[in-house]
Amino acid sequence: MFGLIPKDEKFFEMFREMGTIITEGAEALCEMMNDFSDPVASQRKIKDIEHKGDHQTHAIINKLNKTFVTPFDREDIYALASGLDDILDLIDASAQRFVMYRVDAPTPAAKELADIILRSCQAVECSLKHLGGKNEDICSCCVDINALENEADRACREAISKLFDEEQDPIQLIKWKEIYETLEKATDKCEDAANVLESVVMKNA
Repeated sequence: MFGLIPKDEKFFEMFREMGTIITEGAEALCEMMNDFSDPVASQRKIKDIEHKGDHQTHAIINKLNKTFVTPFDREDIYALASGLDDILDLIDASAQRFVMYRVDAPTPAAKELADIILRSCQAVECSLKHLGGKNEDICSCCVDINALENEADRACREAISKLFDEEQDPIQLIKWKEIYETLEKATDKCEDAANVLESVVMKNA
């Protein structure tokens, strides 16, 4: 894929590390959904992972500012680093809303969306592991990410539709609608990262 481009393997390594952090954050969100005994502690754990992601994002951008020849376009490196950071931000924002709104327990729809987020993040991590490798491997992961985003759209629409059909308390309706939409936005950010990766593949094919 990048045969004629000077490689700085450090960038690939840093993106792989970011992929691991993203999956760690998604796993922590699923753990929170499945064990809601101490949501404050769960949210604090996710916040710590989000901080770890912030540090990694800053490290990538700092390296970008100091590197003369990059393995792919500078704007794509920046866009990818920012996009990956956005995924963690939305995972953290989702967890925050469960605490902020004093939710008693996650709904089956929330658990389903959290599971889709985890699978999306695993697919993002997979694609990042193949940076510097074969186009086909990256594209295969991106196809999975796009399919999962569609699955999240469907799950979110169905959850909100059910909410309007069944929830009598307008305050609860507002809370849960925002929670579902925030969870779904995390998969949107995964798709945004996949779009950057597909752009990198096209430019370096």
